[in-house]
Amino acid sequence: MIRWILLKLVGIFLPSLISKAVSPGQQATSNIALNVEFKILDNELGDKIPLPKFSTAGSAALDLRTNIKEKKVLQPDETFLFTTGFSIHIKDSKYAALILPRSGLGHKYGIVLGNLVGLIDSDYQGEIMVSLWNRSKESFEVLPGDRIAQMMFFAVTSPNFKLVSEFDFSERGSKGFGSSGTK
Repeated sequence: MIRWILLKLVGIFLPSLISKAVSPGQQATSNIALNVEFKILDNELGDKIPLPKFSTAGSAALDLRTNIKEKKVLQPDETFLFTTGFSIHIKDSKYAALILPRSGLGHKYGIVLGNLVGLIDSDYQGEIMVSLWNRSKESFEVLPGDRIAQMMFFAVTSPNFKLVSEFDFSERGSKGFGSSGTK
């Protein structure tokens, strides 16, 4: 309960997504009011391992950390499913979250998500897990509390589908897979 109050007071979870930094005298406004329930599953989270947070005022995604007890060495071409020590419940079906890779891990070390991107549906309540894949030719060491991925919240649009036998004409039509060129 104290950690929940701390999350609310310090404002390190969703408020920075909703209201970004503003100049003195300006009022922060938001078109989004998203409330997400956050449950700590491991008592070390928030003590030995920092809570998920936005790294900067302009960050679009929260940093996710490993919740492992000892280091894990990812061998070349190995995948491993890491725990984070927390779960969320978005509740509002108009929103979902994405688990995305960290650009530096992918570019510098060849460490990307095993499923390339993770989707967290609004009704999912289980622990947030991160599958990492070492696509490099070198071993990579992951330590307890390392930042391994990021989580971004977004609005979901549910379309109404209309069955048709033909589409209205468009200039592109069914051309794809590089048909528009690279230059």
